[in-house]
Amino acid sequence: MAENRHEILGLSNKDVIEMYHTMLLARKIDERMWLLNRAGKIPFVISCQGQEAAQVGAAFALDREKDFALPYYRDMGVVLAFGMTAQELMLSGFAKKEDPNSGGRQMPGHFGSKKYRIVTGSSPVTTQVPHAVGIALGGKMEGKDLVAFTSFGEGSSNQGDFHEGANFAGVHKLPVIFFCENNKYAISVPVSKQLACKSVADRAVGYGMAGYSVDGNDPLEVYKVVKEAAERGRRGEGPTLIEAVTYRLTPHSSDDDDRTYRDQEEVQEARKEDPIQRFRTYLLETGVMSEEQFAELENKVAEEVDRATEYAENAPYADPEDALLHVYAE
Repeated sequence: MAENRHEILGLSNKDVIEMYHTMLLARKIDERMWLLNRAGKIPFVISCQGQEAAQVGAAFALDREKDFALPYYRDMGVVLAFGMTAQELMLSGFAKKEDPNSGGRQMPGHFGSKKYRIVTGSSPVTTQVPHAVGIALGGKMEGKDLVAFTSFGEGSSNQGDFHEGANFAGVHKLPVIFFCENNKYAISVPVSKQLACKSVADRAVGYGMAGYSVDGNDPLEVYKVVKEAAERGRRGEGPTLIEAVTYRLTPHSSDDDDRTYRDQEEVQEARKEDPIQRFRTYLLETGVMSEEQFAELENKVAEEVDRATEYAENAPYADPEDALLHVYAE
């Protein structure tokens, strides 16, 4: 029997099974969306594949009853963990009237839900970072016990929004977690052409905050460092920059051909570190789950994705007039 690392972190068997379930569900929704896109049924996919461990490990380390999530467009694992459903995500993919993010007005990946404290993102990257800092400032001024968690790619860490947000949060010791999912490519630009320093986490010292670079393919390692960051934030010790080093297993989006800028052997090599397979092996080796339980869970997830797809495909589109909703004061 392998060492039960999750128990050392205070996670029960039930917790880690739920983590695995959320990772698997994110992957299967994503895979279905690619098929639907290629069949001409949904217009666009921006994928989470390869980053599920980072997303789910981080989300489970937060207080999902009171913390705020300001995710970036790949964060299907984060929003599922915060309460969104497969059906809601499929409604978004099909751009239907019931899409909870925008009523079908925004592209997929622009997650937003007042009910789950998921703050909607925007197509220009990194705009969610100063918003997270503002929420943390508001929470601190009102004496609320909340942490603002914001995620972004390593390409975003080169944008002005990141630097301004990080500097302000550092100066005012705000409870913000800056969570960089370093998937090695800013669309087609490799990380070697983005950073002169060794890692994104190295930038933390410039803002007077703690910085950590972790294995983003290991949900337990991510959980540990995000949990510590959240506790520091709640104690008034300020923000944390976390770099979860991972890999994007798909092209940047359904409109991208990644063969033009990266070697497919590199992608195949990265698949050997697939976070879902790695976590599955861990759960098997620690005796948390058996092959029979995995098969059962896979069937359950497949049914969930089928139901969500069928519902969303048959749901009504928004009325044309809905394009004008929430644009001008009523």
